[in-house]
Amino acid sequence: MSAEFDQLVAQFEQFQSKLHRVDEQLTDVGQMQQEITGLTATAKSPDGAVTVVAGPGGAIQDIRFADNALRQSTQALSASVMSTLQQAVAEVARKQAKTVEAHLGTGMNLLDQVLETQAELFGTSPEQLRASLEEESRPPVRDEDMSEQTFLHREEPQRRPAPPTGGNDSSGSRFLNLYDEEDR
Repeated sequence: MSAEFDQLVAQFEQFQSKLHRVDEQLTDVGQMQQEITGLTATAKSPDGAVTVVAGPGGAIQDIRFADNALRQSTQALSASVMSTLQQAVAEVARKQAKTVEAHLGTGMNLLDQVLETQAELFGTSPEQLRASLEEESRPPVRDEDMSEQTFLHREEPQRRPAPPTGGNDSSGSRFLNLYDEEDR
């Protein structure tokens, strides 16, 4: 009876372990969904006339036109909008695939599939698309604050002389007398 009980206990512990792993995976899926919900991609036309912001699933969140967009023919503007829109949607799809792989593993090769499909559509290589995805994930370089510095040469800031501690009158007033006694 003891061997059967030990076997039941072992099976129950295995079952609990599997439930624990499922709970962890569900928690990870919830985190993944939150990350995907916050994804955006912004693409700009080469001339800067059109900017498109795409969200999860390729949903277009914003389209902006610069002043020079109005100087284009309708066909040129339409082509620019479509091209920029495709770039933004493709970029957010790459970000989504990367996020899914980060949470669920690379066993499905989802990112590779997306990169290969997009490379075919855009006439580029998967390596170029992967490189652009890696560039986007790098933190931005912060510029040094130059507001208090000179561009010609560096020098220590000059110290201002301390204000006089006493005034000219005997009352101890802290105001400086700007007039000579003769001017009164």
